[in-house]
Amino acid sequence: MESFKVNGETLLKKVKELIKEGNIRKITITDKSGKELVTFPLTFGVVGAVVAPVLAAIGALAALIGECTISVERD
Repeated sequence: MESFKVNGETLLKKVKELIKEGNIRKITITDKSGKELVTFPLTFGVVGAVVAPVLAAIGALAALIGECTISVERD
C-alpha cells in the first residue's frame, strides 16, 4: 500500500491522477490524526458517471480539511 500526504488544495488533483493510472483497487483518505474520512473501491473499467459523484464528494471534502493522507491499494 502506498501513501501520499497532501493538503486540501491538491487532494482532488492527486485522486484524479491516481484514477487515471488505472491500476488502483481502493483509495482511502484519512485526516492528519489518522481518522478515516472516506474509502472507495475502484474496479477495472469503472469510469465516467460512476466516478463523478466520488470526485464531487472529494472536492467538497478537500474544502473542509487541511492536511490529509491518501492511501492507495494497487492491483
